Amino acid sequence: MFTNRRKRLTIGLLAAGAALTLAACSSSDPITGGGGGGDEAGSDDPRTIAVGSAGFAESEIIAEIYAQALEANDYTVERTMQIGQRDAYVAALEDGSIDLVPDYTGNLLQFYDDQSEAVTSDEVYTALGEALPEGYEVLDQAEAEDKDSYNVTKEFADQYGLTSLADLVTVEGPLIIGGNPELAERPYGPIGLQEIYGVSPSNVQFEPISDSGGPLTVQALLDGTVNIANIYTTTPAIADNDLVTLEDPENMILPQNVVPLIASDAATDEVAEILNSVSAELTTEDLIELNGRNQGDEKASPGALATDWLAEKDLFQ
Repeated sequence: MFTNRRKRLTIGLLAAGAALTLAACSSSDPITGGGGGGDEAGSDDPRTIAVGSAGFAESEIIAEIYAQALEANDYTVERTMQIGQRDAYVAALEDGSIDLVPDYTGNLLQFYDDQSEAVTSDEVYTALGEALPEGYEVLDQAEAEDKDSYNVTKEFADQYGLTSLADLVTVEGPLIIGGNPELAERPYGPIGLQEIYGVSPSNVQFEPISDSGGPLTVQALLDGTVNIANIYTTTPAIADNDLVTLEDPENMILPQNVVPLIASDAATDEVAEILNSVSAELTTEDLIELNGRNQGDEKASPGALATDWLAEKDLFQ
């Protein structure tokens, strides 16, 4: 059974207390900036909230939406954007550098509980609420979903008749997988392909590419450096390059609904109402459009995109 195979996954998830690495685009001091979630750092003003983002554009766009929605309701927001991967921004929550960060339900659940058997969106959301440590919580999840996906070129799919991850066992020669370095340790990474879909370990090579499924990963797939790439499903390049996203019939990759992860001290009823209003309006189609406008020669900034989105949804205007 699939659930038994999932139990056999013995992936070591990165510890939540890993060292925090902050990007230079921060607009506040990451150590002394406001954050109600920690004992050492943070503002004592309950109407000051420190908002952070992961180290990729979509996360910063969503974080800006949260920040501007709060500011429209007379909160002071301190921004620390582009912090890094999950281990880094979770550490920032724990030390109080930030209070709030957008996250994705399935991957966050596996960060805290890699043995969970939750599969559906609602199951994952419920299990996540139970798995979070004391002092942290998630507010309402959005309909918007952006999940990891495995993609191949149309030519490669046609060559081997690929429509599903289950079909990868038919591929002759090495499967060269491109993705963020941490994919090598994730339950849905190469070991997941081996244990859940029966791909031979001797047939798998991993090529780390540190741009979260961005242009470098897409280019590596197009030029043949890799022949399968982990790319987020809201990435416009999938459709732009006619890539084939392989189906995942065993639900190896969990639902990834956007959700605000917040320190409980900062999650007042008013803050929850504001952020839940955002989640109620945010759709997957919105993410694809926002990501597309954030690319190219005339790309819009996360701040401008957030302003436009809030106006379009008539939120807090």
